Amino acid sequence: MKINFSKYSSIKIGPTADVLVIDESVKIDENVFIVGGANNLLISNNPPPLAMLDKKYDFIYIENNSLHIGAATASGKILSFAKKHNINGFEILQKLPGQLGGMLKMNAGLKGFSISDNVLFVKTFDRVLTKEECGFGYRTSHINSLIYEAIFEIKEGFDTVLFDSFKKARTNQPNLPSAGSCFKNPEDDFAGRLLEECGYKGKCLNGVSFSDVHANFLVNYGGGTFEDALTLIKEAKNDVYKKFGVNLELEIQIVDKSVTSKKI
Repeated sequence: MKINFSKYSSIKIGPTADVLVIDESVKIDENVFIVGGANNLLISNNPPPLAMLDKKYDFIYIENNSLHIGAATASGKILSFAKKHNINGFEILQKLPGQLGGMLKMNAGLKGFSISDNVLFVKTFDRVLTKEECGFGYRTSHINSLIYEAIFEIKEGFDTVLFDSFKKARTNQPNLPSAGSCFKNPEDDFAGRLLEECGYKGKCLNGVSFSDVHANFLVNYGGGTFEDALTLIKEAKNDVYKKFGVNLELEIQIVDKSVTSKKI
């Protein structure tokens, strides 16, 4: 199928490209990139082969006192299910866009809480991983295979106080098209603070800008391009390193045949 990423991706940047819809019967090459909901991606006009999970992996149900969630299930659907069934541990999904597969790979979270907190097993193309084998860390995991499903421990008691605190914490996030947090927070500091100290809060290049609401959010005012975004990211990373000696690590994923997040 063809997807116009200038409309589909959360930052509204990218080409119209062919995307292979896959299920467990399809073995994909390691160079194929899984786009999911395209919420934390910056896609160039020269992307690698792209794929996404079939809609049959959009599911959530309780079985044998465990919660089963398909990797194509959106965060809002998971949050609604958790609230309805009084399940603890998914409060962080308030205003956190994405699908489960991508959130698990990057171990999405906020303020010391992560999507992996109650994970029991993760089903990938070639095996079922225990939580320990997934190697979850701060905004990272060791999961290299395509995720199809995850099984979570059910802990009763949806925490409305925690839910409200996460909701309040995200009121400083911009409402413009965005790829979310641009950089991971370095240890004992905040990427937004470092960027702001270097003058990047509100700094714009053509249609792309570091938000004037939160310096670590890369936003698109309209007409922004991959090249604009990449240039701004590189400049910010270099200036923070020059001023503070901190090498910021990207949280946004760069989707391009020749440029990778590790090369930025």
